[in-house]
Amino acid sequence: MSAPDREPVTAADAVAEFLTFTLGGEHYAIDILKVREIRAWERVTRIAGAPPFLKGVMNLRGAIVPVVDLRVYLGCGDGACGPFTVMIVLQLAGRLVAVVVDGVADVLNLAAADIQPAPDLPALIGARYIRGLAAAGGTMLVVLDVERLMASPEMALVETDSENLP
Repeated sequence: MSAPDREPVTAADAVAEFLTFTLGGEHYAIDILKVREIRAWERVTRIAGAPPFLKGVMNLRGAIVPVVDLRVYLGCGDGACGPFTVMIVLQLAGRLVAVVVDGVADVLNLAAADIQPAPDLPALIGARYIRGLAAAGGTMLVVLDVERLMASPEMALVETDSENLP
């Protein structure tokens, strides 16, 4: 008995899970392997002189974690926090970082072929950190490269291989 004929698996067929969330009414996604946990908004300790997108720091079971408001950094909101505001705690390059978003939506499977290249928009700050765009359930998702974003010169919250940065 012979094995059934199978199509070879290509990189475009590879499927990964993405956590989707909203910022200012738009839908975004990040690689779920970067997500450590999701928490309800809680008061953070502000740091004097910090840029507006850095909300402050929080104590997460003994670890001091910087909290970045993606809404402010990407220009998707005023940064007001309420009962539905969510913090996504990320594990990036050996460091914890929390990001503030309007709400978490779902976990989706996306194949590499489902993520289309983003248009070339060099004038936009956030465009450098867009991995691509994907259509899912009638919604356009902006897939972020959150590790590259946190390693950007403006944030410098994690260290990555500098050869891969823009």
